[in-house]
Amino acid sequence: MLATTAGAQTLPTPAEFYFDADTRTVTPLVAIEGDDDQTHAKLMQLVDRNGRNAEQARAQLARALMRSGREETGRAMYAQAFDATSNRSPLRSALHWHFAWDLYRLGHHAEALDQWRQALDGRLVRPSWAPPTLAMALWSNGRRDEAVQWYAAAVRTEPTQWNDPASYPALLPDWTEAERRTLAEVFAAWRAAPPAWP
Repeated sequence: MLATTAGAQTLPTPAEFYFDADTRTVTPLVAIEGDDDQTHAKLMQLVDRNGRNAEQARAQLARALMRSGREETGRAMYAQAFDATSNRSPLRSALHWHFAWDLYRLGHHAEALDQWRQALDGRLVRPSWAPPTLAMALWSNGRRDEAVQWYAAAVRTEPTQWNDPASYPALLPDWTEAERRTLAEVFAAWRAAPPAWP
């Protein structure tokens, strides 16, 4: 359910503009503030009680597990979070988005791309995170022409923001330097041959 093959990842064609903030998706999933053992124990209690914040607790624990090198357990916790969350829940796209970042940072670029695709599926919003994130993910998966198309969507949306990689630290403060360098490679390819719209 949580992973597919790279060949099955069909992204929508980029739209002209992506102005939606989509804050519900990109806001950290936090049931209890903190990231220490005591916090994790409290989160497990929330999960065990299956109360009001259980899904957020599962997601927060899953992220902590993935980031601490316990990938298999983190994946299992994400699977539980998806199983406990309806397809129509606003939390669903956030789960896909956060799981994608965890997968990407562990080097699972194809799986990450599919999770970002699912974060977009069936939604009416055109989130501002999509063009740069998908451009980076596609480039990392060797799908360079598609990456340039998505980067072009970022530039169409906010031309003054995306026309210089020097802006990336301010625009993408949560990205790593390596991720920004990857996006700068997409930028260079876009600048060399900007695609026409449509």
